[in-house]
Amino acid sequence: MGLGRYYLAEARNGLVSEFQYRLAAAIALLGFLIEPVIYLAVWRTVALAQGGEVGGYDANDFTAYYIVWSLVRVMNLALTPYSWEWRIRGGRLNEFLIRPVHPFHRDFAFFAGQKPVWIAIWVPMAIILWITYSPDVELTIARSLVFFVSIWAAFVIRHMYLFTLGALNFWTTRTSALFELSIAFELLLSGRLVPLSLMPDWVQRLSFFLPYRWTFLFPIETMIGRLSWPEIGVGLLAQVGWVAVLALGIKLVWGRAIRRYTAVGG
Repeated sequence: MGLGRYYLAEARNGLVSEFQYRLAAAIALLGFLIEPVIYLAVWRTVALAQGGEVGGYDANDFTAYYIVWSLVRVMNLALTPYSWEWRIRGGRLNEFLIRPVHPFHRDFAFFAGQKPVWIAIWVPMAIILWITYSPDVELTIARSLVFFVSIWAAFVIRHMYLFTLGALNFWTTRTSALFELSIAFELLLSGRLVPLSLMPDWVQRLSFFLPYRWTFLFPIETMIGRLSWPEIGVGLLAQVGWVAVLALGIKLVWGRAIRRYTAVGG
């Protein structure tokens, strides 16, 4: 019960903080939307040039994909390892360690609380894209509910994954290169750059065994109706599996990492 109240309080802090800077959030979101709009325009053109379809996607499919992609991108925003460099070297982590709650819960609840503001800003932009390109997508209640579950699970997985990477700063204090490498893998193996059906077969097979696919491609294809119900079941089980694996990873890494902490606050 105590942790539940803490989550509600910290999520409220995140909501209030983001609402106060909603203009900055809107500008940042506009920057995020440039990426999918470019992808959308390019791949619609490619599909039409290839006779209407490429990699199993036609122009309409690409439109739906990248509009939903933009929402998944917003939902997947989490604390990056760069912040851990600053916290550790500057001693800012001290204030988190004296609290009776694990720092993971603070960051997770805070970022979760920001989501309503980001989604509220995303909605009018998505409507403009939807009206402009008019994708033909059958939105059912069942798939919408599964999408809701899968997109939050995707956020949990990505936040846990980035938290684990951030903890590596206790050993190196410079994880920038490692983080950038992980982003490169994410671009290629998650569906964030292009749908994985456009990638080589070995990339598609490899993606099943890594967390990236389940944080981007799976929620998107669930929403736009490209997955059967058995495939959706497999995807949800994969998400649950990755949450369990990463939770164990955080438990093992954090206990060892915190014993190495020697920074002094300024």
